[in-house]
Amino acid sequence: MTLTELRYLVALAECGHFRKAADTCNVSQPTLSIAIKKLEEELGIDLFERARHKVSPTPIGEQVVNQARTVLQEASNLVQLAEQGKDPLGTVLSVGAIYTVGPYLFPRLVSSLRKQVPEMPLYIEENFTASLRGKLSRGALDAIFVALPFTEPDVVTRSLYDEPFVVLMPEDHPLAKEKAIDPAALAAHKVLMMGEGHCFRDQVLEACPGLQESIVEHNARDQATVEGSSLETLKHMVAGGMGITVLPDSAASLALYGDTPLTVRPFTDPAPTRTIALAWRVSYPRHQAIDALTDALREA
Repeated sequence: MTLTELRYLVALAECGHFRKAADTCNVSQPTLSIAIKKLEEELGIDLFERARHKVSPTPIGEQVVNQARTVLQEASNLVQLAEQGKDPLGTVLSVGAIYTVGPYLFPRLVSSLRKQVPEMPLYIEENFTASLRGKLSRGALDAIFVALPFTEPDVVTRSLYDEPFVVLMPEDHPLAKEKAIDPAALAAHKVLMMGEGHCFRDQVLEACPGLQESIVEHNARDQATVEGSSLETLKHMVAGGMGITVLPDSAASLALYGDTPLTVRPFTDPAPTRTIALAWRVSYPRHQAIDALTDALREA
């Protein structure tokens, strides 16, 4: 059984005449007749009732014709899918990013990508590293922006840029007198942190000795656990006089977050940093789309 025979079958059912069906398929009448007879012999059933001036499907033949239409449509869909594959920049690219990267990266990235490859549709999502990992593995996302280290079977990563950490505080805070902050000095102050599940929280705790114990002590003293759901929330909390916080440099813009003037200080060398990388499946075939994404990032 071939797709060509199925096309002949559908054409005969629609035309109701061997000659007209042959003309529709651009073949001779004997060619079409032989193909239909071969198909009937292969299936072991009569597909058509043959009258002098009309040919019509049998009841089972009608069902076979309907299924043949479905098969031909699916075959057409397969061809269209292959055509899309020939243009890797012509179909949707689904990209995810961790919460501490997405809000500061995506606006610039999307603008740059629109200029470089305006024909490529884009879907973006922000989520936790664990959720992004699962969606990348399942194929729900094509690529994700994460902080290293990031390991996953059959996934490749490309380091994009290193980003230093900085300290955000009110202008009248005692640490504001320093030009640069020793990471160990934060343990003596109330530091506001992201909630559990954010990889940036773990990176800050690793970079600042004694900070974990200090946070526990301050929370016990206040009889409350004070954590932020996003970096923007932390900035508002700092502006509200609730403490100081550590931010990645990309999130440290000093927009108006309240009546309290804020200031930013770097860490002393060697300053804690994080490396942002792009991750995608080894088997992902649209390498041009990945390259377009990284090129747009560098441009942004």
